[in-house]
Amino acid sequence: MFFSSRPNDLDVRDGRLAPCKPTPNCVSSQADPADATHYIEPLRGTIDDARRVLAALPRVRIVREEANYLHAEFRTRLLRFVDDVELYFDGEVLHVRSCSRIGYHDLGTNRRRVESLRRLIEARR
Repeated sequence: MFFSSRPNDLDVRDGRLAPCKPTPNCVSSQADPADATHYIEPLRGTIDDARRVLAALPRVRIVREEANYLHAEFRTRLLRFVDDVELYFDGEVLHVRSCSRIGYHDLGTNRRRVESLRRLIEARR
């Protein structure tokens, strides 16, 4: 099995989540919208909506939760790789960042994950 330590750049600083690295295994609603590899639309909902959805998903562990921020770890079924998902509510939308801890390409896994979260959160509204 492959394990990696939790990145030390996770959190919100001055209203911003950490930027994606240049590798194509990360998406963020705070990336430049012209960056088709990394940009994804923010989510409509609240931290509470996101927490409820995440708590019901398999292989997801909420690591940290605050009034406007949530960090969850998603673990893959077979090789147990860990991806980090951060959500930050800015008062209007949920900004999201989903990033693989290891590897170069994720074959679209992080983008699909965020789109799935979008559907699940919007279904709760």
